[in-house]
Amino acid sequence: EDLLAFRDTEGQPALVDAYCPHRRAPMFFGRNEECGLRCVYHGWKFDRHGNCTDMPSEPAGAPLQAKGKIKAYPCVENGGAGWTYMGPKELQPPEPDYEWLRAPATHRFVSKTFEACNWLQALEGGLDTAHVSFLHRDARNDSTLLAAIDGAPRLDVEVTDYGYYYVSTRKAHDKNYVRLYQYVMPNQQMRSNVLGHTGKRPKAPKIDGHVWVPVDDENVWVWNFMYSYDASTPIDEDYAWDYEKLAGRGKDDLIPGTFRLKANIANNYNVDRETQKKGLFAGIEGINTQDFALQEGMGAIVDRSKEFLGTTDKAIVTMRRLLLDATRAAEKGEPLRGLDPKTCSHVRAHDELVAPDQDWRALFATEGA
Repeated sequence: EDLLAFRDTEGQPALVDAYCPHRRAPMFFGRNEECGLRCVYHGWKFDRHGNCTDMPSEPAGAPLQAKGKIKAYPCVENGGAGWTYMGPKELQPPEPDYEWLRAPATHRFVSKTFEACNWLQALEGGLDTAHVSFLHRDARNDSTLLAAIDGAPRLDVEVTDYGYYYVSTRKAHDKNYVRLYQYVMPNQQMRSNVLGHTGKRPKAPKIDGHVWVPVDDENVWVWNFMYSYDASTPIDEDYAWDYEKLAGRGKDDLIPGTFRLKANIANNYNVDRETQKKGLFAGIEGINTQDFALQEGMGAIVDRSKEFLGTTDKAIVTMRRLLLDATRAAEKGEPLRGLDPKTCSHVRAHDELVAPDQDWRALFATEGA
């Protein structure tokens, strides 16, 4: 919230410190004019690199202009989202090249929501697979049938150059429901909705995911993306918004003019005990809203010293270890996982019903997972 995104007249995006160095005036109210951002307090103007290009309140040629800089960060637009790098310039990695960024606009949909908790517990909620069998269960219909049959998934985690992929295996009648997820460090998850939780291939098989971007220690932006599993099936806007509504973040679910959910901690996420009795496990409508209720309900920063981890927390434990390793590597200036686009540009998620005697790895390999 202390940074400001704007676009110069050449269409180039920029991210700068949101305060003018002259008496710290808020640049939120700045004028976007002539390839720069001008402070409305005293008229100082800055380009997208943070250089002061005009200082009308000071004598012409004043040496102060050369010193009047604000921090600026390189930005690109890709996949319906803005991307910025905020580290040392000499360590700047190549631009991201995830598969969902290369999908055409007709086959991709991106949205954003605001969540009032630390980014890490939101990420952990996204990586956790066991909760799907309970929190998102809805006995009023069969939308979570495959996951609800078996509440004790077996997890396999394979560490990679970009983070890891992990697989949950659930018993589903005479077969196994196998779902492969991707964790791309430090803050992205991909999951498959190709088969569909009901065992029936949906109208538009797709891959979904989130990128959790910290606002500060106690708030996070959640970027939600979906893209078609193959080129033959576009994702039309109506279909995408229907899914957003199912998730609880549809157009009518947001406070107007914001990315905040109407159902929030102030109204207990509109939990309905009668609906809970009738089969909606959490009593809260909206898959995304259910997640927010639990993740925000832990408090802004959860006390992990009081938790008890189980066998289905393998993905969470591995993620924490990788992040701790990454902090040590960053301190030493060593390369970090997930920064090289070549390591993760073609990874994807997948799900399938697999016979008990069949090797899911061989089956998924033919699907490009």
